Amino acid sequence: MSLTTLDPRTALVAIDLQNGIVAMPTQPYPGAEVVSRTAALADAFRAHGLPVVLVRVSFAADWADAVPGRTEHQPRGLAFPEGWDIVVDELSGHPGDIHVTKHNWSAFHGTDLDVQLRRRGITQIVLAGIATSIGVESTARDAYAHGYHVTLATDAMADADPGAHENSVRRIFPRLGESGTSAEILELLGKTHA
Repeated sequence: MSLTTLDPRTALVAIDLQNGIVAMPTQPYPGAEVVSRTAALADAFRAHGLPVVLVRVSFAADWADAVPGRTEHQPRGLAFPEGWDIVVDELSGHPGDIHVTKHNWSAFHGTDLDVQLRRRGITQIVLAGIATSIGVESTARDAYAHGYHVTLATDAMADADPGAHENSVRRIFPRLGESGTSAEILELLGKTHA
């Protein structure tokens, strides 16, 4: 893990920190810790006038907007509790934040995230969220493919599968960007935007 720099126009992108997902058991950090660290990052980004993007995943009750491909694990037909797809209170309530609703793993596919970032001159994103190996990794892969510099806040993300989290952090993320703790990112943010 090594961080070198944050571009002057960097955005925080928080993946799926919503009621139903944060409530699930995750490792190596519980959802509440991921939310707390992400909220600290979001507060710092806002204080420096940098964008905060809150991404949530949601599906219609009949799953009509879900990805149609055949997989061995088909969640179709699951009923979600009311409010499962609402962004957690700790991150909500900031009118300047960008809100993105996705129906896929990646926050880029089928959304206006790339347009929102490019209109603001963003060249780098810092990623946090749940689940490391699904929404976060998919978004990191697409961000890299779109030409963004990618920074991964590895203690502000977690997964239901600790092995999958570890694989993403150790094997995949070094190929897509730079990783560091939320404290290291906050320190670098303070130096970059002093």
